[in-house]
Amino acid sequence: MPLNTRVVQICLFLFAFIALLGGTIQMVLGQPATTPRLDNVHRFMAGIYFSMGLICFWAAYTVRTQRTLVYLIAIGVWIAAIGRLVSISIVGLPEPAELWLGYLAPELLVPPILIFSQWKRKDLV
Repeated sequence: MPLNTRVVQICLFLFAFIALLGGTIQMVLGQPATTPRLDNVHRFMAGIYFSMGLICFWAAYTVRTQRTLVYLIAIGVWIAAIGRLVSISIVGLPEPAELWLGYLAPELLVPPILIFSQWKRKDLV
């Protein structure tokens, strides 16, 4: 497998792992100390998060046939990171700050790597 295709695949598997784990945890735990409305929205979004993990896993597994979907996933993750930045700018950085910055870093850094590697792939016809 060409290097750029392998990089795309690794990025997609990374996103899949994060989304499947995060979606599962959020679905099970819900939103602590909340209202039924907020918990409902939280678990709904956890389902979307988990579903994104399934899509990323499938895209990674079938990476040789993927084109536009890879760009859409990268853009989706980057937009989610922008949402996190908006939240931090409006209500502040949650505690522990290191944890939330640790979430934010790959959300901002991996999408450009994914887009660049997909763009440079030689195995796309």
